[in-house]
Amino acid sequence: MPGYNFGDVILASVQFIDTFEVKKRPALVLFEEQGNVVVTGITSNLKMKGIPMHKKEGAIKESVIKLNYIFTISEKMIERTLFQISKEKREIIKKELFKKIQ
Repeated sequence: MPGYNFGDVILASVQFIDTFEVKKRPALVLFEEQGNVVVTGITSNLKMKGIPMHKKEGAIKESVIKLNYIFTISEKMIERTLFQISKEKREIIKKELFKKIQ
């Protein structure tokens, strides 16, 4: 049973908020505990607000990490880990998340 760590970009089955449709989507792991993985969504829609993630960082295409879209999934919904974002990008995400919860 693999563990998931803050900064892992995963491919997971995600249910959309406004429909019952489930699709494979990338997500960024915030933390994992007892088989539940808290993630934030990633989109290739560059018009959306969030933290940019570039191909040179490992993304398949230019993307945005959406810190306003945080949800919990079972680790069973994760197909695989794609890559780990850089320490610098993890620090940016921590700072931005902290701003939102103050």
